Amino acid sequence: MIGDSRPMRDVYRLTRRAAASNATVLLLGETGTGKELIARAVHQLSARATGPFIRVNCGALSESLLESELFGHVKGAFTSAVDNRTGRFEAAHGGTIFLDEINSVSYTLQVKLLRVLQEHEFERVGDTKTINVDCRIVAATNRDLADLVEQQQFREDLYYRLNVIPVYLPPLRERSDDIPALVEFFVRKYAAENDRPPPRIDAQAMRMLQMYAWPGNVRELENYVERAIVLAAGEEV
Repeated sequence: MIGDSRPMRDVYRLTRRAAASNATVLLLGETGTGKELIARAVHQLSARATGPFIRVNCGALSESLLESELFGHVKGAFTSAVDNRTGRFEAAHGGTIFLDEINSVSYTLQVKLLRVLQEHEFERVGDTKTINVDCRIVAATNRDLADLVEQQQFREDLYYRLNVIPVYLPPLRERSDDIPALVEFFVRKYAAENDRPPPRIDAQAMRMLQMYAWPGNVRELENYVERAIVLAAGEEV
């Protein structure tokens, strides 16, 4: 993680304290604020660091596919289930599972997630055998889950089980002091990838970068720096 602003120091402090426990962590923040990096840090700083770190993007799959992805399935459970499949929870045994975009999980599937959180057990799709699993859950959302609970789009009991240690990742506009360090990091990274010397960043250009709101956060900044490196015609941007 790049940045030494007060908001980020608070994030680092809370991340270290959370990592020392087995408690469920809920990462809150806009898209592009670095939630996956913090999830990996929680894993790497924990006693589970030697175990697997399994990431699942819950927003990228339909309900049926996500259920199979998370819990696995047995042969014949549905038309395309030609063999048994191990789910991501089983794969994360002894380690950490990172559930990104947890807010997009269907209301029905939330019931099964709640059971895993409470009982540490589940069944594969199409099977009756109960599987016990020991994994730490880190979830992330770019939506306010409390609002979704009020709208009856997210289960209240699941929300409270996930929201044990909430970690808020500030948007880039709330930590503009970190932008010079981030720009320097990305300049060196993309200059090396494109086999060219890192250009200097004009002071006025840097001030403008710090004044911009960055709705896409660090991911957007990284994209712009890469573009500047590729299109740079001289030694200064």
